[in-house]
Amino acid sequence: MSSEQPEGFPPVNDDRRKTIFVVGLGMVGIAFIEKMLNLDEPKRYRVVTCGEEIHLAYNRVALTDYFQHRSVEKLYLNQVDWYARQDPERFLFYTGEQVTSLDTDTHCLTTNKGRVVKYDYCVLATGSESTLPSYIPPARAEKTQGTFVYRNISDLDKILAYSQKDHVKGGRAVVVGGGLLGLEAAKAVFDLESLGDVAIINRQAFPLSRQLDDEGGEIVLRRIEAMGVQVLTRTTVVDITTSPEGVLTGLVLSNDQHLDAKMVIFAIGITPRDDLARKSGLKCQDKGGIVVDDSLKTTADDVYAIGECASWKGNTYGLIAPGVEMADILSFNFTQVVTGVGGFKPRQMNMPDLSTKLKLMGVDVASFGDYFADKRIPRGVAKTPTSKVGVAAAEPLPRDKGDRRPKAGEPIWEIERDETPRVTIKIEPTVSSETATNGEKSGHRRAASDGPIECLTYRDPFAFVYKKYIFTADGKYLLGGMMVGDTSDYVKLVSLVKKKKTLEEPPSKFIIGSGGKGEEDGADLDDDTQICSCHNVTKGDIVASVQSGTETLADLKAKTKAGTGCGGCMPLVTSIFKAEMKKAGHAVSSNLCPHFAMTRQELFTIIKIRKLKTFADVIASAGVKRDSVGCETCKPVVGSILSSLYNELVMAPVHHANQDTNDRYLANIQRNGTFSVVPRVAGGEITPDKLIVLGQVAKKYNLYTKITGGQRIDLFGAQKQDLPDIWEELVAAGFESGHAYGKALRTVKSCVGTTWCRYGIGDSVGMAIYLEERYKGIRSPHKLKGGVSGCVRECAEAQSKDFGLIATDKGWNIFLAGNGGTTPRHATLFAKDVPPSKVVRILDRFLMYYIRSADKLMRTARWVEQFEGGIERLKKILLDDELGLCAELEKEMDELVGTYADEWKAVIKDPARKRQFRQFVNTDERRPQIEAIKERGQQRPADWPKQFPPAKLHPSAIGTPKSEWKWRKLATVHDLTPSDAATTSAAVKYGDSQLAIFHIPNRGYYATQQMCPHKRAFVLDHGIVGDDLNGNLYVSCPLHKRNFRLSDGECLNDAEYSIIAFDIKQEGDDLFVLLPEAEELDTVIGTSKWMVKQASAEVASRGGGKAIEIVGVGVGAPDGDAAVSGCAGGGGGSCGGGNPLLDW
Repeated sequence: MSSEQPEGFPPVNDDRRKTIFVVGLGMVGIAFIEKMLNLDEPKRYRVVTCGEEIHLAYNRVALTDYFQHRSVEKLYLNQVDWYARQDPERFLFYTGEQVTSLDTDTHCLTTNKGRVVKYDYCVLATGSESTLPSYIPPARAEKTQGTFVYRNISDLDKILAYSQKDHVKGGRAVVVGGGLLGLEAAKAVFDLESLGDVAIINRQAFPLSRQLDDEGGEIVLRRIEAMGVQVLTRTTVVDITTSPEGVLTGLVLSNDQHLDAKMVIFAIGITPRDDLARKSGLKCQDKGGIVVDDSLKTTADDVYAIGECASWKGNTYGLIAPGVEMADILSFNFTQVVTGVGGFKPRQMNMPDLSTKLKLMGVDVASFGDYFADKRIPRGVAKTPTSKVGVAAAEPLPRDKGDRRPKAGEPIWEIERDETPRVTIKIEPTVSSETATNGEKSGHRRAASDGPIECLTYRDPFAFVYKKYIFTADGKYLLGGMMVGDTSDYVKLVSLVKKKKTLEEPPSKFIIGSGGKGEEDGADLDDDTQICSCHNVTKGDIVASVQSGTETLADLKAKTKAGTGCGGCMPLVTSIFKAEMKKAGHAVSSNLCPHFAMTRQELFTIIKIRKLKTFADVIASAGVKRDSVGCETCKPVVGSILSSLYNELVMAPVHHANQDTNDRYLANIQRNGTFSVVPRVAGGEITPDKLIVLGQVAKKYNLYTKITGGQRIDLFGAQKQDLPDIWEELVAAGFESGHAYGKALRTVKSCVGTTWCRYGIGDSVGMAIYLEERYKGIRSPHKLKGGVSGCVRECAEAQSKDFGLIATDKGWNIFLAGNGGTTPRHATLFAKDVPPSKVVRILDRFLMYYIRSADKLMRTARWVEQFEGGIERLKKILLDDELGLCAELEKEMDELVGTYADEWKAVIKDPARKRQFRQFVNTDERRPQIEAIKERGQQRPADWPKQFPPAKLHPSAIGTPKSEWKWRKLATVHDLTPSDAATTSAAVKYGDSQLAIFHIPNRGYYATQQMCPHKRAFVLDHGIVGDDLNGNLYVSCPLHKRNFRLSDGECLNDAEYSIIAFDIKQEGDDLFVLLPEAEELDTVIGTSKWMVKQASAEVASRGGGKAIEIVGVGVGAPDGDAAVSGCAGGGGGSCGGGNPLLDW
């Protein structure tokens, strides 16, 4: 990461604390100070400020409220105790003190109290002052009683005091100016009981002419007049009249009319306070305002200006939002351009959003976006017949009239009532003065000045409501608008404009309204909709199963096979199942499994509170039966919870048996029983030397290589016994585990961002690497993926990730809970413009809360969808800290990331653990599981057929009677490393056959064939050993979770399969298995007999294989004819259901 700092800001490695002096303690000044204190986590700065008012920073926008409560403390933006809590080494403030001189050469300021402060950087936030008309120069204003401005607390105190004078009581107060400030002042004096009448003088035809058009202004005018306030329009004041004593008596208007008045408040505008800057030699605009560049820097070194005093590109802004935006930009650049989590392009001033929403004179008023776009472009409209229906559907112009330019004043539609005054909805096209073309590219927003627009207007004089929305001519984009009376959609509409988002509904719906969407429970799916593509299970099959009495998901899966293939359909299967159960009046259990009568979240809480450290402790403390072994559902869940809390090595004997195969062997098991190795490539950044090592390792071990979607390199086909050696070479080259095998963080994908891209704004690579390094190894309910894009072009696809960041010119936008898969979900915008230094804490909270509360195998997308209150509730919890959990979640994450250790390195350093990776514990011989074929220059396993024939194997299929079998030593106790705390297993080779041996604490040893007949995979020793509540022990195949009872080989969740179980005994340190001769056993379960080959798979895919049941003569086949079932008992011939090409 680059440590360079842009010109004008201190280098990050400068240890000396810099002083920033803020001139002005107003709303913008305090906003900058707060942001600096918040963002300056390394404490590189000391902020000093002084304000000339005696008050602390207060809300100037809420001045009118002061007339009601008369308490300035209620307007304080931060209460007194906030100031008292600040570290004086970081923040000093002075009130009632004004900076009188600024020496930019010596970097010194002097105040009116003689205080001299040396600064490193100076920020001018002096604001503005109310403008007085030319006929009232300052000297005259000082002498005249009854003339006021409306700007600060002092002004309001003067107004209040003067309104109580005897000669003023009951008299008229006049407000000059009909803009935002004028209406605020009018409302304030209107509420004073001491005054009689209130009048507003506005030189325009209607008030709020800078926010509303004439039609909107008229609605406001009528509402104000209905309150009893006199509004004089199209006139101005040319002078005031006073008594000989200098007391105001009235106003002289431009029409020579004299208006009696006891008090006048001038609200005709504001003037930037740039006097200090001018004295100091800073460049200022002739009309007022300190000139600043895009970084808000003035013409003097190390001096900046923000707020109403700053003039950017010749513009000054009297609204608070642009000032706060400037404070945000400047504080960001001081603190975030170079940080410990990557650099960031300095932010620059852009055209501010001038959208406003206020309540003026009791009227809600709002304007947003380009709300005067229609005023800049000549209008043209055409008349069509008036409809007498309430609100009718809009129809386009006929083709023969679509090309002519409508005449001025003709409405395209006018949908009206017969009564007068009327309620109207108009669509008015506005076409640019240049000929409009049809060449606009799809999906790109066109600015109003680039093409035709249309206005949708709504006017209801009865309710004092007016709305005008401006759209592109095709109705795809909202450009801006204004509202009077009803501003309830303001936030939504502003968001649409800012995001430049294509509208999903026709423009008329923004006034008429639209219905909501239902939940994703499959209610809108037809019964013949395929839900599980692996087993062609339809929604109707699931519905029928529930209606026939199925009450658990496990039973549903067993009966319909839904979710027993790839499992990707399970979220929708679960939703449909729950919906149908609810319809049938059944309660749906949310218990984890039969062993734990509680949810994952409840179990997480118990384990955490009781500080349980092993599965044995957990089952004893919270299980239904204390001596249960567990199952393929609860063991990985408990293992994940323990890792999420304590992050102990999953290879440790006490935890090893809880892991699914991938975690058990720290690599992803593939369909041929080999594994894939995925080293971590944080952020997708890798050196040439490391690339070379990956290539060398792949060639040495004959591995198939592929670039993953997460910007890593996957090495496929690794033999289990080779894994430690492969890891050792990778670790020596600087790699570590990529945790592709775990329900953990996989990758944080990134674009190149500011590292290379000419469009880059944020250091996406640096941020991605930091996040991946921080969260690596953390176990969670499901896998986690992240993405970081350095600009809004979104090359890293961050919005499809569990967490994603997109750089804007203000910081990072955080998106949460996106994912692909069966039911893709676009991530939701969670927080906008987050400074880089704040991103990590928000993600800490989100991930830790997800780990705490999500259900088993639930992605963040489903978690957020099912979270009560949804994303908005999560914002309150994780951003607003409504539950007071944020500090706790951050602390837990800090503790968790601090426990990280590379699991690959832990294995290669421990000879005992390396021994667990042997293919067979009784021989070093290797045996391939599936025929290998070559494709595109690389080796891969032969294809599986589209569907394997079901297969049931029985001991009776072996020619020699069991009474003649012999005890044969195949392993030692040491080979299985038995433990009282967890199950262990190993594979052994006997002839061409493979067997699996299991040790279960307090239950002894068990042996079965190694092959799972479902997919002909030799993997059962990798499976999780569990039991049901009746004590039946079984092994769960790691590929597709077929559960085979250890005592007799019966499949407990699929009657179409069974395996052969064998007797086993221990004598001293040796383990003996009761077996026939190797040649006889090979004819039934030999590896060569069952290994998938390309030719036989193709035959099976064409329907050449039937169900196979391998039994002895007279057992399981009618009339002793084994050909019906597919294989004769002890023969060594074909076993393919009558097809000799199927060598099973």
